[in-house]
Amino acid sequence: MTFHSRSETTVLFSLANFCLSFFLVLLVVVGNNGVGVSGTKKRVHISDDLDDVEDNEEDQAWIEWGQKKKMTVEEFDPPPENFSDMDFSQMQNEVLKRQVGQAYGFVKLRLTDHRTPDMVSDIAVKWTQLARTGAIGVIFMGFDLSTVMFTLQNAQNTLEFKDFLLDQPEAYEIKMGDQFFRRPGDPPFDNLLKKLHEEEDKKKIATSSNDTITKDEL
Repeated sequence: MTFHSRSETTVLFSLANFCLSFFLVLLVVVGNNGVGVSGTKKRVHISDDLDDVEDNEEDQAWIEWGQKKKMTVEEFDPPPENFSDMDFSQMQNEVLKRQVGQAYGFVKLRLTDHRTPDMVSDIAVKWTQLARTGAIGVIFMGFDLSTVMFTLQNAQNTLEFKDFLLDQPEAYEIKMGDQFFRRPGDPPFDNLLKKLHEEEDKKKIATSSNDTITKDEL
């Protein structure tokens, strides 16, 4: 059996205390870093209750949503200073594309087609849906057997709206205020209507004359 001296026992005891203290400190440090004895990271639990969570970050598109678009320097298009080099249609276009607010008017339908009130309403609904797919805000409504009324939400879309309407086979003439739009070569609607009435009157007179001759022969 080996016996240690008192000084050797004291040294061994101090060494054991040091190792134990070092091991305890190591456990504390490792525990604060979120690593367990097995070496795995501590799981972070996120609550499903997010009522108290505040998100101060806002998307720019969300901030601008619903606000009126501001005109930038590039979008500003002042009218030309000199109209002397323009014909009437060019001057008319310059005026139309600078209108603001809503615009109202009427569309005259072709007189060669015979329609019922329901057919006119169907045309108004069809045009409204077609214009919407082309991003033109407009509402059409049947007015009479040869007329459809419209409300254009943005008068600056007048030129695009005019081209859209003149592409529709049922449309003949557009009236907005004092301005009229037709396909090139088409006479005014009123002239066409007057001519149609004259032809109908001639037919009535001819029919009446034939009836008179027939009665005389009898």
